[in-house]
Amino acid sequence: MPHEAISVFDMFKIGVGPSSSHTLGPWRAAQRFTASLEKKHGLSRLLSVKVLLYGSLAKTGKGHGTDIAIQLGLAGEDPVTFEIGRIDSYVQEIRAHKKLTIKKQKEIDFDPSTDIVFLYSETLPYHPNAMTFLATFRGSRRGEQDDYSQQGGQGKQGQLAETWYSIGGGFVKKEGEESAGGSAVQLPFPIDTNADLLHWCRKTGMSISEVVMENEGAWRPEKETRDGVLNIWRVMQECIYRGCHSEGILPGGLYVKRRAAALNKKLIGNRTYDDFDTWVAAIRAGGHDFKYILDWVSCFALAVNEENASFGRVVTAPTNGAAGVIPAVLQYYSIFCDGLREDKILQFILTASEIGSIFKKGATISAAMGGCQAEIGVSSAMAAAALTECVGGSQRQAMMAAEIAMEHHLGLTCDPIGGLVQIPCIERNTMGAIKAITASQLALQSTPDFAKVSLDAVVSTMWNTARDMNSKYKETSDGGLAVQIPLGLSEC
Repeated sequence: MPHEAISVFDMFKIGVGPSSSHTLGPWRAAQRFTASLEKKHGLSRLLSVKVLLYGSLAKTGKGHGTDIAIQLGLAGEDPVTFEIGRIDSYVQEIRAHKKLTIKKQKEIDFDPSTDIVFLYSETLPYHPNAMTFLATFRGSRRGEQDDYSQQGGQGKQGQLAETWYSIGGGFVKKEGEESAGGSAVQLPFPIDTNADLLHWCRKTGMSISEVVMENEGAWRPEKETRDGVLNIWRVMQECIYRGCHSEGILPGGLYVKRRAAALNKKLIGNRTYDDFDTWVAAIRAGGHDFKYILDWVSCFALAVNEENASFGRVVTAPTNGAAGVIPAVLQYYSIFCDGLREDKILQFILTASEIGSIFKKGATISAAMGGCQAEIGVSSAMAAAALTECVGGSQRQAMMAAEIAMEHHLGLTCDPIGGLVQIPCIERNTMGAIKAITASQLALQSTPDFAKVSLDAVVSTMWNTARDMNSKYKETSDGGLAVQIPLGLSEC
């Protein structure tokens, strides 16, 4: 089996909520399709574009904003930089005028209600998150072989059809492509399994994060990696802070009330602050009582995923649905464990990324393939390992922490009410964060020599569980809480 090289910036992507597989992935697929269209046929002769959504993308796409993401991707907007406050007005204008400008260059007739088709009863075999883009254009360039051509009333027309899969965490793969990762890159320490990682750590004496940093050098200079990782942390911090100061009702029709801001006010009390740094100081001033810290960890996780549910800017970690776990644990570490130092932030995120890549290669990080164990479970394992290394645990203790965290997420279903990344997704991030901290503590107080279950064993078990799991518990909203709770009811 060929080695798949995955960078820290593949596992951690800056994007827009509410879902990495249903929002960010389709957005990226739409961008790549239009790039392919322009390269093969140009845009000047483009007549129309139609999009077909299959499987989980169809069943929960409306709640996840899949149709919105595809329109923005076709238009050539970038999820990293697009001003999130413009999303509503942007798509409303397309809907009202029934016009879409492809890649900011070619305006075509486009009605989202008819040109984005939700095929609720159809699923493609490779992956549940599938979409097909169909572009029709006038004529063909000399010597050009169209994928499909027909003789019509307006002369010869051609059509380009591409099927794309959103395979979790914002990764996308075109039908026929060998890999969605950066496998062409040759790493000094190739890693596909936990055994590989342990081998390199033992051989070199390096920590997990040091091995990862060496591998990242195959893509870019170390300074670029450092700057990029710190920028990831900056976006996470901004998301936490914004979520802790935003009130109101989440969009989508469930009328879920945002809770992070109220909890923040309650925990801060009468202490004052002006910005993020003074807010952190105010939090620290509250002491180290167990319940107080526990409440803050929950508050951080709630804040991120309420932002995610509101089409806010978040970091896939490794997915959007699980985006609150790692920021919450890292914020806990930075505030209550004196980890607010650049080298420690770097160490945490690099370690987490490697654990996430092992799960992606050996199992899945897509809830549509593996249920929520593939999202909250993986993010909890990533955070547990990262926290363990940062507080002084050995490489094997970090791996043990990841195993413990996942072991107690095995079989976790994905059953979002109304197809929205709100109930139970938001609260699950608080659970994943707390489990990560607990798993780290257990590993730090344990001797890995006596562990009965390895990380590779739990990865394999997770994948077997995913394959055995009924499809109604895999992000389809066909089972579990999704069919037990009436729409319009919010969490308590």
